[in-house]
Amino acid sequence: MKYTPPTTNDLQAIRKELGLTQSEMADYIHVAGGQQWRKYTGGKNPRQMSFHMLFFLSAKLCLETDELDRVYKKMVELGASLESG
Repeated sequence: MKYTPPTTNDLQAIRKELGLTQSEMADYIHVAGGQQWRKYTGGKNPRQMSFHMLFFLSAKLCLETDELDRVYKKMVELGASLESG
C-alpha cells in the first residue's frame, strides 16, 4: 500500500470542520500540545502525518464510542495502560 499523507491545508480544514483549537486538536489525536499539532500544519518544513497517526484520527472520526472502546480494551489486553484524561 502506498501512502501519501494529507497536506497541511487538508489537516487545517479537518481541525476547522471539527471546530477545535490547536490545543484541542492536539488532545484529540493525543499529541503533546498545540505546538505539536502546528508542526503538522505550518512552518517552514511541516511534518508529514504518519500513516498510523492518520489512521487513529480517521478511526476517531468514523467509529462509534463502543467500537473505539473495543480497540482501547484490546490495547490494554496487549499490555498498555490507559487513563481517561
